[in-house]
Amino acid sequence: MTLDTDIFQTLIKMPESLKKEILHYAEYLLEKHAKIESSQEQLEQFHRYGSWSGQIIMSDDFDEPLEDMKEYM
Repeated sequence: MTLDTDIFQTLIKMPESLKKEILHYAEYLLEKHAKIESSQEQLEQFHRYGSWSGQIIMSDDFDEPLEDMKEYM
């Protein structure tokens, strides 16, 4: 048997009140899943290669030795 068949056969045995609760819970799960997927897609679109290009500015002497390290060099 498949999972769908098992779920369907279990639902048939339940009273109407429980079926309504299951329907509400299933709708809640679908809504929650859709929100999670959309937030993950937004993160993937934001964090693409080169998304920080031009936003990070480094000083001209970035590669120069630090003053504190001169005695060790």
